[in-house]
Amino acid sequence: MLQDAGGTVPPNTDHAVSVSLPTWKDNVAYEEGEPWLINKMQCGYPRFFVHPIIQELAKEVVLRHGKPDTETVMLFPSPNTARVCYSFFLSRLSGAESQNVRIVDLAPPPHTETDSPTVTSRLSGVIFPKEYFPIAKQVWQHTGSGVSSRRGEFCLGALRDGYLQEKKDIGLETTAPRICKGPRRYQGKDSATELVRGIGSQSTAPNPSAAPNGSQEGREYAQFIEERFGRNLSTSLSQQAKLAVRKRIAGVLTADVDLSEALQKTAGVGRVAGLSESDVYAFPTGMNAIFSTHQMLLSSRGAMKSVCFGFPYIDTLKTLEKWGPGCLFYGHGSSEDLDDLESRLNNDERFLALFTEFPGNPLLKSPDLRRIRALADKYDFAVVVDETVGNFLNVNVLPYADVVVSSLTKIFSGDSNVMGGSAVLNPHARHYQALKETFSREYEDNLWAEDAVFLERNSRDFVSRIEKINTTTEEITEMLRNSSLVKQVYYPKYSQSKPFYDAFRTPNGGYGGLFSVTFHSTAAAAAFFDALEVLKGPSLGTNFTLGSPYTLLAHYSELDWAKSFGVEFDLVRISVGLEDIPDLRGRIQKALDAAASAQA
Repeated sequence: MLQDAGGTVPPNTDHAVSVSLPTWKDNVAYEEGEPWLINKMQCGYPRFFVHPIIQELAKEVVLRHGKPDTETVMLFPSPNTARVCYSFFLSRLSGAESQNVRIVDLAPPPHTETDSPTVTSRLSGVIFPKEYFPIAKQVWQHTGSGVSSRRGEFCLGALRDGYLQEKKDIGLETTAPRICKGPRRYQGKDSATELVRGIGSQSTAPNPSAAPNGSQEGREYAQFIEERFGRNLSTSLSQQAKLAVRKRIAGVLTADVDLSEALQKTAGVGRVAGLSESDVYAFPTGMNAIFSTHQMLLSSRGAMKSVCFGFPYIDTLKTLEKWGPGCLFYGHGSSEDLDDLESRLNNDERFLALFTEFPGNPLLKSPDLRRIRALADKYDFAVVVDETVGNFLNVNVLPYADVVVSSLTKIFSGDSNVMGGSAVLNPHARHYQALKETFSREYEDNLWAEDAVFLERNSRDFVSRIEKINTTTEEITEMLRNSSLVKQVYYPKYSQSKPFYDAFRTPNGGYGGLFSVTFHSTAAAAAFFDALEVLKGPSLGTNFTLGSPYTLLAHYSELDWAKSFGVEFDLVRISVGLEDIPDLRGRIQKALDAAASAQA
């Protein structure tokens, strides 16, 4: 076993994006909330699991601004993102119940050192009774706008050392009772359920020398930043890192180079003529890029339903359903679905936008993007394409999209130790000008400075990693297709939708590093998964091969629903990493041997 259940993935990584669930039984236990598994968890996928550092920060915020015995808080990087959560509460609670929900906004005190390296370390929280946690959790998960663990780590130190003060000028009434009695020690330990499902009320004691009112005279905030993080959090370096990341995403930088060389590269022809890094917007997560794009479209075009086309990553569908007028869902993503959509359009139904993935996850089907674009042009709706699985080095879908979104957490970063997302506007699209104006007015750069630095460092070898992973994955999928134990391999190269994928494949592009496989029995699938000697847990696009019983983990409470769209409950999804081909073939063969024994 490469990593024990509940350990970080990658191992020994403080800000790991994934968590080890190495056996079929572990995944079921996670979904069932079994204490024997939950007690072991050191982390989890950040939008599904509140990182221990953020849990500790939340306790400190409630200690100073809430009622620790009965309340908790969900933390966000800005007042605007906190308002999204606050508004969601108002939509789900009665008037009387909502009186117990309020926003607290914290920010560093003003300082006079104009040449100091400053960091936007504002922190906003929505405080609410603990029994309302499932409501707040939906916002955290579906919008992807919560604070990152690195931001949480920084703000925890700043709060304890007295550098985060409450601000009252956030334009929202927050007159609900507030308790601020200073440091207080709590009894007991976090329960396992609180660790995964919410934020507990217990805490270690704050620094007794800290001044919660932020009155530490004689110690500059800039010095505090330097002492904690050195130069990693200087404004200039983080902005340079963001610029280099945006250049890579725009496609004007397609070589493995370090930061200094990336900044020297002048803009050339990117993914489409006229595209520059100014049309690329960074977000703290891929899901937040999708959520924000939807909100920008609603703001620029008005309230209309959207279309979710193809079996989606589940939170995309939830976002479209819960934040707006609703969604028309086509789970098969077939030509028949497009026929139905066209019929509705002919009958004067109108839509805000069509959201789709290229290719989809986990069935790796590609939509007929040319036909979708033709319908969009004729009936005036926007097209938003999530290219996370395909990635822009393999496919170029931007010419047929209004907006292309992606999770930078995945293959762009590869190291599985930082979250990030992006949205790219097509400068030739019909809705470009309206969207550009809306983004310029409403976009917030909430990507934490240190996260940007890690994204830039991790993505420097993006090009060479993609090439190796493409080659390895084609070898491994062909090996599995030749096994009589395998029922089906889902991969763009072997899909019936391959012509749709190939229409957008770049000259040097491949078919990506993600595939799914099914077997003739659940026993064989479980045996294969348990015996496969790779890291196992949620996420994809990692530099190491990562396996997951995807449907079990993503759709445990709706397995029949997923099956109705062809997603079998015992499907195994594998994201191929940088291992050498002979090494990975050996591991796959060992797992196949185990499947054969289980099926005999």
